[in-house]
Amino acid sequence: MKKIIVTGGAGFIGSHTVVELVNAGYEPVIIDDFRNSRESALQGIETILGRSVSCHRADCNDAEAMDKVFRNEAPINGVIHFAADKAVGESVTDPLKYYGNNIGSLVVLLKVMKVHNVNDLVFSSSCTVYGQPDHSPVTEESPDKNASSPYGTTKVLCEQILQDHKIAEPKLKVTILRYFNPNGAHPSAQIGELPLGVPTNLVPYIAQTAAGIREELTVHGGDYNTSDGSCIRDYIHVVDLAKAHVQAFDFMDRKNAPLAEIFNLGTGNGTSVLEVVKTFEEVSGVSLKYTVGPRRPGDIEQIWAEPSKANNELGWECELSMKDALADAWRWQQKLAE
Repeated sequence: MKKIIVTGGAGFIGSHTVVELVNAGYEPVIIDDFRNSRESALQGIETILGRSVSCHRADCNDAEAMDKVFRNEAPINGVIHFAADKAVGESVTDPLKYYGNNIGSLVVLLKVMKVHNVNDLVFSSSCTVYGQPDHSPVTEESPDKNASSPYGTTKVLCEQILQDHKIAEPKLKVTILRYFNPNGAHPSAQIGELPLGVPTNLVPYIAQTAAGIREELTVHGGDYNTSDGSCIRDYIHVVDLAKAHVQAFDFMDRKNAPLAEIFNLGTGNGTSVLEVVKTFEEVSGVSLKYTVGPRRPGDIEQIWAEPSKANNELGWECELSMKDALADAWRWQQKLAE
């Protein structure tokens, strides 16, 4: 059974990926410092799987702590690196936090992987590397624009670090997964998105508004050049996204030669913020109170994925719909209120 380190494995995407790794016959080992996640996620994972998963509380910027985990859990067959700060708006107001953590943690991880001769890495990147594209859908060959936020810039720089490090370390295999907009929750309602404080992502804010936790939802911008004036994104169910990480390891196993491949992970469909609101109302039966406010710094107008490369080379495709994702997110929010 192959053992996979999952940094940030108690977070939203990380926890779902841990479940899918176990379902596929891998043995995940979580590293998380729980400053952007909650330990309750571990109980949710255990409830779904009927067993616990090894977890180490550590900061990925702490080289000594990381080295200790790798030594104690040896042999390690691969790593998925989720751990990062990820709020676009916060990155605009506190860029040094994002440069220090997101870039620093990757550098530490790569050094520790080299010491322990671990050569397979799946990196959690983002469609923010495309900035505001000239047109959508975007392919992996679409030019990287200037990222619209420091968060996006950290992903651009991390991808460049991986490409450079790959040249220096020929044994390294790297798969870079560029996520579009993950949402939803596990259908069991045992794990889901757990924002600390006010949500920065759309769907948990919608769910909290429907539950009465938030007074109203603010739609950031109603004057974009889109059909209804609100931003357009590619919303992908988190379970579909999690499964792609399993496929990434299968892909690297099939490739004898070292590689550094990039894949878009999205549905291939663009959905506006107001369309998400209306679909949530339809799925939940709850009328949402919302207003249209000013644009938010760091946001781009519209982007969605061309996922053909992931479909063809990873053997992965989305199976769940926007309605599935919103129904699962609402079920998760209702469980939190119990």
